[in-house]
Amino acid sequence: MWDSSMILMLAKETGITLYMTLVSTALAYVIGLPMGIFLVITAKDGLKPNAVVYKILDVVVNVVRSIPFLILLMMLIPFTRFVVGKSYGATATIVPLTIAAAPFIARLVESSLLEVDRGVIEAAQSMGAGIKTIVWKVLLAEARTSLIVGATIALGTILGYSAMAGAVGGGGLGDVAIRYGYHRYQVDIMLVTVALLIILVQILQWIGTTISRKMDKRITG
Repeated sequence: MWDSSMILMLAKETGITLYMTLVSTALAYVIGLPMGIFLVITAKDGLKPNAVVYKILDVVVNVVRSIPFLILLMMLIPFTRFVVGKSYGATATIVPLTIAAAPFIARLVESSLLEVDRGVIEAAQSMGAGIKTIVWKVLLAEARTSLIVGATIALGTILGYSAMAGAVGGGGLGDVAIRYGYHRYQVDIMLVTVALLIILVQILQWIGTTISRKMDKRITG
């Protein structure tokens, strides 16, 4: 079984896994980053408290995060088919991956922004800075290291989600593990796919940690 075609297949499916992970993470940040910012701004002690907006966002984030990914994936099949024209394959899997990851990312962003020193925010306010300026030049700037660490965590989580999607024809390494390791009882292939997934997570973790260290002014030498 371990011929050139098998190696090429594993290389191809590794690329598909990275494609699903990176694209869905980027799209999830388009949704999750603003959600996280609004959660901080509209909180009780935020820049512009708004109990209604905060409660709606909080409930949406909590509800979506509470649904197991495989169940959410199946629930979204009609919507996925409407968006991309089919409910299987790598591109189709990006739809539920994005929706599942966005609330998770919103919480990571919220947590990172809440770590910003309140004194820095108050100093900006005392100088007449508006909400938009404070968000871009204070909150996001001061929390950039934490945000990068959060992005690294998100990538690892979404990579795991993409592997789960293999159970329903999502493609990638998860699909290989299901087709060969489970249905055909080829444990060696399953172990190799697991090893590849672990390697991918470690690489993403190393990249994220390296970037966060370089951007953190508090770390010297």
